[in-house]
Amino acid sequence: MIMRIITTLDGEIMGRPDSGRITQRRIAELAGVSQATVSLVLNARTDGTVRIPQETRDRIMKVIEETRYVADPSARRLAGADNHILGVFTYEPAFPTESLDFYTPLLAGIEAGAEQVGSDLLLFTSAPAVEGRRRLFHERNRLRLADGLLLLGVEMDPVELRRLVEDGIRTVAVGRRDVPEIPYVGIDYVSASRALVEQALALGHEKVIFLHRAGLGESVLDRRQGVAEAAAASGRDILDRATAGTAGPDTAADWLAVRESGATLVIAEQPELATALHDHAVRDGIDVPGDLSIVALGSAARPGEGATEITRLSPPRAELGAHAVALLTRILSGEDVPAAERRLLLPCPITEGTTLAAPPLEATR
Repeated sequence: MIMRIITTLDGEIMGRPDSGRITQRRIAELAGVSQATVSLVLNARTDGTVRIPQETRDRIMKVIEETRYVADPSARRLAGADNHILGVFTYEPAFPTESLDFYTPLLAGIEAGAEQVGSDLLLFTSAPAVEGRRRLFHERNRLRLADGLLLLGVEMDPVELRRLVEDGIRTVAVGRRDVPEIPYVGIDYVSASRALVEQALALGHEKVIFLHRAGLGESVLDRRQGVAEAAAASGRDILDRATAGTAGPDTAADWLAVRESGATLVIAEQPELATALHDHAVRDGIDVPGDLSIVALGSAARPGEGATEITRLSPPRAELGAHAVALLTRILSGEDVPAAERRLLLPCPITEGTTLAAPPLEATR
């Protein structure tokens, strides 16, 4: 077996045991050309006066293919050539069990998008996570190994986003961002949340409680805005409660708040919380949706077998990831992408589950 090693010091691939060290100089020797000619072919650049015959290019590329040479990514970036490497950075760790439902379809969409445009993905993981969040800039920063960067996370540091712009790191955020210079592809949570809540209120619910995170991420704020707009349009008062947890003992306090409010409709920002509240209702002998309706402003990627179908928003996360890759690819190509196309919001459909109905008659009297 030949082991291939890419070293960021000299960009060479060393094949063991029998190929020796493969360098640009060695490529030039095997192709019978100068090292400068090899460099021009690798970087797809000339100064306008040098013309390299196609036969020479083909001979160099054949040697490169046979020797499995791969240029150092950082060296190619300095030379102005793209490596077809897209970086992915997640502010929250992507692979703990509690994060899989959110990130799995998103990363699947990114992978599919990268495959379609012929790019590789580089997941940046060296940044230490502190209190569940990573810092984008730190002493081990290697962001420039990639041609451009895809940013994932519920909350992103606006200072770091502005620094990306100042440093010229071509970036697309996954999710709407308030920093004006950052391109993004997000989901229109304002319109979707308003539509779902208006649909629920139209059934006649008068006592409503909204349970949501206390965070300030744009997607969190957009959902709140959608709920507020629906309440204002209907003239209803909605009890607003920030919740600290989505599972375990935290939901007991949330369920107690639901019972004490007398609500016939629960709006839960997180689908996990909606499912937990449904389970509390079942244990307490409360019929859903006969006595209590529950809707969620999001969707779990992998609902459990036999789980109740919560009436909810269904964010198109795989589509979101693929669109983000497409936008970043356009930016990397040098295309003059219009401002209106650098900040996209995708529509979010509603899944008609089994947990929304009109309130019981006694509740409307």
